[in-house]
Amino acid sequence: MFFEKVVSAGLAHNSYLAGSGGEAAVIDPRRDTGIYLELARRNDLRITHVFETHRNEDYLIGSLELARVTGCEIHHGAKMDFRYGSPVREGERFRIGTLDLSILETPGHTEESISIVLSDTEVSATPLMVFTGDALFAGDVGRTDFYPDRKEEVAGELYDSLHRKILPLGDGVIVCPAHGGGSVCGADISDLPWTTVGYEKETDPMLRLDREAFIRRKVAERHHYPPYFSRMEVQNRNGPPPLPCPLHLRPIPVQEVKDLQQKGGQLVDIRSPSAFAGGHVPGSLHIWREGLSAFAGYFLNDGDPIIIVDDFNQDLGEIQRQFARIGYDNLAGCLDGGFMAWAKAAEPVGTVKTWTVHELKEHLVDPSLYLLDLRDEPNYLKHGHLPGAHQIYAGEFRSHICKVPMEKKIVCFCDAGYKSSIVASLLLQEGFRDVVVVLGSMAAWRKAGYPVEKE
Repeated sequence: MFFEKVVSAGLAHNSYLAGSGGEAAVIDPRRDTGIYLELARRNDLRITHVFETHRNEDYLIGSLELARVTGCEIHHGAKMDFRYGSPVREGERFRIGTLDLSILETPGHTEESISIVLSDTEVSATPLMVFTGDALFAGDVGRTDFYPDRKEEVAGELYDSLHRKILPLGDGVIVCPAHGGGSVCGADISDLPWTTVGYEKETDPMLRLDREAFIRRKVAERHHYPPYFSRMEVQNRNGPPPLPCPLHLRPIPVQEVKDLQQKGGQLVDIRSPSAFAGGHVPGSLHIWREGLSAFAGYFLNDGDPIIIVDDFNQDLGEIQRQFARIGYDNLAGCLDGGFMAWAKAAEPVGTVKTWTVHELKEHLVDPSLYLLDLRDEPNYLKHGHLPGAHQIYAGEFRSHICKVPMEKKIVCFCDAGYKSSIVASLLLQEGFRDVVVVLGSMAAWRKAGYPVEKE
């Protein structure tokens, strides 16, 4: 048996390839499918099946991309009318060499959600692992807020899926979820590389609740919903468009960047917060390189051209892959020569004032300050906050910007200063001039031993 877990950083997405006897199946592939093809080639496997555990909301599925190259069959749950592939139902089985893959219908996160139980019959008919999609994670269970008019019903469905279908498989069964720590698809997913049914039964607090308490907890949850989710849902139901080929970002000279920006082009600066603060193209949005998958979908549209601004334009193929995974095929290119080309062309340069946490502490008595805490609400409540801070999650900031007083000095801080820099760039776009980013933010504040308040 061959088995490989593929992690897509930023999205915290997990996909899997399992093979035996020269054949292989892929579970929940991402849109850029080269890694699965390469794994299959290196291990003398032919990809014959793809399984989608559910209709994904946070990334584009790569099933059709794999089918175009390999001719593989695509399978997904029968309780949704997909425009491609074949529906599967409870109890159906598939053979991949010595591997037996059987289908469990596990609704709750979505109606058509399925889990796939894998046994290696060369060793035993006992289940070895289960691909749970977004039903069960390490330390958490899937969100159930996609059906707001049926909150109690779908929460109950997820409870039943977990307790009647997945947990009875056996304590030793390896759990292979579709997401890891950092994903928006769960409330508190643990950052564990592997887990088992037994370990989750012992450690996952959601699995220790009775059915009524579970439903109450799920109904009360509040999850973030990036605007691009609705587009992903439609495209993953109908079949994503072909991946742009080749994946290559065109270098764009300064004057053309200016022209594109005047016509509505979206400039995205992917450098560090300190680099962006030191100098940037005025009007550009800052999202640090590793944060693109998580935050681009909150602020960018998929129509107007996107221009990347970096320092040295290195590894931009990975940047384009991050955008492609969430359906942004409108990348026009990158600023030729990086940000320094803009500066050397004597173009206007924007800056952002920065403070250390020590400077922040010195200024806390200043009544002109407006303290803006950009962490999500659970972190704000769990880890404490500064006195008088106003909490608005960075991803949802644009819809709340009207709450921020333009006449005040806006002091942005978050976990470590990265999300603060996103919001600072948004404030500058809207005409705010007195904006400060606290480098290190709450991580540095706690390291310095400064006090926090808790609710």
